[in-house]
This record gives sequence, structure tokens and C-alpha cells, in this order.
Amino acid sequence: MQAIRDAQFIAFAPYIFQASVILRDRGILNYVETGNSEGRSIQEVADNAGMPYYGARVLMEAALGIGLMYRRDGRYFLSKTGHVFINHPMARINTDFMRDVCYDGAKDLEASINEGKPIGLRHLGDWQTIYQGLSILPEPANSSWFAFDHYYSDQAFPEILPLVFASHPAKILDIGANTGKWALACMEYNKAVHVGLLDLQVQLNVAIGKISQAGYSERVTYHPHDVLDAGHKLPEGYDVLFMSQFLDCFSDKEIVAILHKCHEALPEHGRVFINETFWDCQRFEASALSLQMASLYFTTIANGNSQMYDSEVYFSLITETGFEVVRQIDNIGLSHTLLELKKK
Repeated sequence: MQAIRDAQFIAFAPYIFQASVILRDRGILNYVETGNSEGRSIQEVADNAGMPYYGARVLMEAALGIGLMYRRDGRYFLSKTGHVFINHPMARINTDFMRDVCYDGAKDLEASINEGKPIGLRHLGDWQTIYQGLSILPEPANSSWFAFDHYYSDQAFPEILPLVFASHPAKILDIGANTGKWALACMEYNKAVHVGLLDLQVQLNVAIGKISQAGYSERVTYHPHDVLDAGHKLPEGYDVLFMSQFLDCFSDKEIVAILHKCHEALPEHGRVFINETFWDCQRFEASALSLQMASLYFTTIANGNSQMYDSEVYFSLITETGFEVVRQIDNIGLSHTLLELKKK
């Protein structure tokens, strides 16, 4: 019977999502939660939300099936799932990301798989990949994308910084610098380090403004660079090459090509640090599920050929590039694994 229920949950998933978002955004779940032990009636909810009685009734009855509410003596109460859905930051950020970035393009999943291109990206802008338009995404997609990205990566940074700086690097190259958050964290952690930021120019434009505002411009070098351009080498002279949630933006073959570039640019004493989320290295089923579903975002919206990787796949790619993994630290931040690589 549980399997039958789960199958219906999948069948009605679009309505489950849409109803849940309305219940959240119209304040209905919050209002029901404040009803405490007395609960709320449909009429009370309708009046508070400013919606027709009929609308409140169908939404609240849907909430029973979804598991967001339960009913007793004709009054509605918030369930534990409902409480988590509106109060846990990961649930809110994931929901916003799905609604604002992924939902419209999700119906293009099969076409994206067949063509190896992010067909669903057309709902956000006219780019080959999302990275070419990342800093200029329309709202609310822009805010939801960066909230999603930073929520996961930023919580890992405090644990990663001492590990990266253990060898006292003088220069660090941040590959896939995005908005410059890792570079800023490095320069605040170590007052002498020089950081190179490497990314597409459209991304560096955002980082330049933030780093200038923080007063660190003299300690950075900007490298406009398309890592997929085989004729464009990475800059040399950096003790550490750092990539956070970067290589998951590329296909298997592209990861190998990028790591070959890293191998060529890295001095013999240097290290490569990779901060990634591997779905098979998660402590909790919910984390693995989130990452497996996020892979479908890469398929339909981001670039059509990458994913949140199984670590075994990832390690098999590393072995092709002249590197060896000298350290693997799981359970960093919310869901990250830090890999330290050196030349063989």
C-alpha cells in the first residue's frame, strides 16, 4: 500500500508542488501553525489569506494528502512535514530554486537528454549554457539561483579554509570564482595570501565589484577564461588550485580535460583542492535525493551534460589525469566532500 501511495505521489507531483508553494507563499501554512492546539477552520484560513472559501478548501484538503496538515474535528493543524517545509532553510531554498529556475523547463527533460543540450534554459534566456547568463538571470531566478548555490557552498568554507591553508600557500587560484565569495573568505582568513580569480568575464564582473568594495583589489588577479577552450592554458605560479562546486558543471570528458589543464599549470609542490557534493557520500537519504534531483537541473537548465556525481565515477576520471587523491574528507558543511590531489 505504501508503494501504491508513493506511485500516486509521483503521478500528481506537479499539483503537489504547486499547491504546496501556494500554501506557503500565501501564508496559509504559517497561519495554521499559529493556531496551536486549537487549529484553524477553512473559513478562518480563507478570511486571513484573502481568498475564496472554495480556494482555501481545495488547497487545505490537498494539504492533507500531501502531508502538510492533518485534520481533527473539522479543524486543521500543521504536521511535522508542514513545519519543516516552511521553517527549514534548505526546504525553502530548494523550493524557490525549483519554482524560479527549474519548473518551467522541467518538461524539456527528455528533449535535453536526447539532444545533450539544456533545452529548458530557453525559459530563462537565450544562452548555450546558464553560465553565460548567470549574473544577468531575470528575477526571481537570479536571486533563487545564487541563494541555492551559496547556501550549500558557504557553510562548507569555515571547515575548508584551515585545510587549504595548512601548507601556507602564498598564491591560490580560484577556478570558477563565481561571485568571489571563496576569494573573499581566503583574504579575510589570511592577510598575506594573493588570490587569482578565474571565470568567464560575465561572472568576474560581479566578483570585481564585491572585492573592490571589500578593499582587497590589490591582492587579487583576474583571469577571464573559458576552461573549455583547449587553446587557452591556465595561469601558472599558484601553489593551490581550488574548485568549489565547479567540476559538477561539466561532463565526464570535460572534467578530464580541465584536470589535465590543472596538471599542466600546477607546480610539483602544489595541490588541487576540489569541494564537491557526491550523492553516494551523504549521511541522509534526503541529501542524496536532493542531489540526484539537482542532476536533472544540470540536464535541462544548466548545460545538458553534467550532474551531481557518484564519487566512484569522479575518482575514475581523476585517475586519467595524472593526479592521485591524497585525502578525502566527507561530511563537510551540509553535504560536501573535500578532495586533495597531488601529481603522481
